[in-house]
Amino acid sequence: MGGIDPVVLVASLMVASTPILLAAIGELVVEKAGVLNLGVEGMMILGAICGFAVAVETGSPMLGFAAGALGGAAFSLIFGVLTQFFLSNQVATGLALTLFGLGLSALIGQGYVGLKAPDTPKLDLPVLSDLPVLGPILFSHDAMLYLSIALVACVWLFLTRTRGGLVLRAVGESHDAAHALGYKVIRVRLMAIAFGGACAGLGGAYLSLIRVPQWTEGMTAGAGWIALAIVVFASWRPWYVLLGAYLFGGVAVLELNLQAAGVKVPVDLLAASPYLMTILVLVLMSQSKSRAALNAPADLGRSFHATA
Repeated sequence: MGGIDPVVLVASLMVASTPILLAAIGELVVEKAGVLNLGVEGMMILGAICGFAVAVETGSPMLGFAAGALGGAAFSLIFGVLTQFFLSNQVATGLALTLFGLGLSALIGQGYVGLKAPDTPKLDLPVLSDLPVLGPILFSHDAMLYLSIALVACVWLFLTRTRGGLVLRAVGESHDAAHALGYKVIRVRLMAIAFGGACAGLGGAYLSLIRVPQWTEGMTAGAGWIALAIVVFASWRPWYVLLGAYLFGGVAVLELNLQAAGVKVPVDLLAASPYLMTILVLVLMSQSKSRAALNAPADLGRSFHATA
């Protein structure tokens, strides 16, 4: 344990948590609109390869992130069209989207295996980044990490302080009532789905451009499923999503550091620890159904069909 640097550990935690945070905050908006999209993993992996491919071809990480977001959003709209217009089952369609995304990303990424992503510069803030302890932890990261935290604040403000957020929550609570009031339920849900897809794509691009940074088939390794669990863990609250993402990211980083420090614990057990943590949290949440359902949208997962 003496070989673990706490400052490096916390700084690495923030980087490791960012892909999960981006995907989870996007899924929170989708679920607040009453849609359950289990295709987060597929959108993340497609965003990872789209972002990596464009960044390698253009030499620009920022264009790579834009491509990752666009790829995730476009892919999510397949889910949106199938579930909102053709009224397909949301659970089955989301699972199919994940499987399709994993296969499509492997096909696209065949020519990019072994390549290195262009470097993404860090925002080393003058004076602040030189501070002991706080400097490396808070002020020496890339722009996307700070954007992910700002995105949480923006989502919170949108959902709680704007008319658009009120409409989105109304659609998620009772799409029939929202429709009766004249709100375009399908349009609102499609916009939420596209936003969630863009966030998941950004999370995937962060994995392949900063977290790793290279393309590896199946590199999301269940991050999309953890993002889905975090939304439930957070009881559909944006700031709790930030807390949950950092908690799960911290478990993953601690596992790697324990391996590097030579702790006498089976490697397979350490590697499984983030997923065991996910299962444990969901089990504990299920024991308190009133708390879990406190902020769950009433029409979550239900298809809308305008009868009038």
